[in-house]
Amino acid sequence: MAAAVQAHPDKTIALWFMDEARVGQKGRIGHRWWVRGQRPPGLCDKRFASAYIFAAVRPATGEDFALVLPRVCTQAMDRFLADFAASIPADTHAVMVLDGAGWHDPRAVTLPPNLTLVPLPPYSPELNPVERVWLYLRERYLSHRLLADYEAVVEACCQAWNALAAETGCIKSLCAYPYLEQTSS
Repeated sequence: MAAAVQAHPDKTIALWFMDEARVGQKGRIGHRWWVRGQRPPGLCDKRFASAYIFAAVRPATGEDFALVLPRVCTQAMDRFLADFAASIPADTHAVMVLDGAGWHDPRAVTLPPNLTLVPLPPYSPELNPVERVWLYLRERYLSHRLLADYEAVVEACCQAWNALAAETGCIKSLCAYPYLEQTSS
């Protein structure tokens, strides 16, 4: 982040975290209260339609940006970065922290000028606050569901993200990692 501050002294630096999650027709099984000794009813589906939520959050302010895309690849990442960069104010430079997925490689993606990518160390997803957002979304909005087709999956993703974004302070509280308090963003 210090390099971004030095490279862009006239801009406000905003620290963002990014990740993507697969959401499919088979809803994730979550915790459910039920009568001891009995099995709770559940839904089962053998179809495999899925979509991916690409999301970026700014833990300091609770701001968010998300797109639902059909697959994860370099072209999808390019689309996400271009749309994200267009949403950043002109006097701001965004530093985006993300994992080391192959489609996040700065040499392969088209990087907008108002954005710097910073990779997390390998095998350390627990450092990315967006991981907690995925757990929350799956537990509250995307579990115990049976979705008819790809369009229903996309609609469920959009509804879940919009419901999360509408909860005042939810993203900020989910992403409140102690090590982030030491950064000034």
